[in-house]
Amino acid sequence: MAVPEEHHELALKRFLDERPELRAELDNLNPLLAQAKGETLAQFRDERLHEAFEAEAERLGLFAWELTLQLTAASPEEYEAQRREVHREVAQMARMDWLEYCELYGLNP
Repeated sequence: MAVPEEHHELALKRFLDERPELRAELDNLNPLLAQAKGETLAQFRDERLHEAFEAEAERLGLFAWELTLQLTAASPEEYEAQRREVHREVAQMARMDWLEYCELYGLNP
């Protein structure tokens, strides 16, 4: 169960809605900084939002996709089920033994 893009967009919206100070900061970015990077102001703003999202995930000890699931799941139980499913997919793609993977990432098998 890969995390669909629309879930990530919803998570970003919820993340921003919960942080009015970040929204204010993003709404008042210097357009010259965007121009210096060769980006539109919207692109520059979007990049800063993603950086803040990833920094928050890291602060919480999560992958960004885990924070996406956390912000979009209907319940803590749904979050845990979805999280486990994605971790299983990652372990399979990496051709890792599930128990070894769990030990590596601190998961309960």
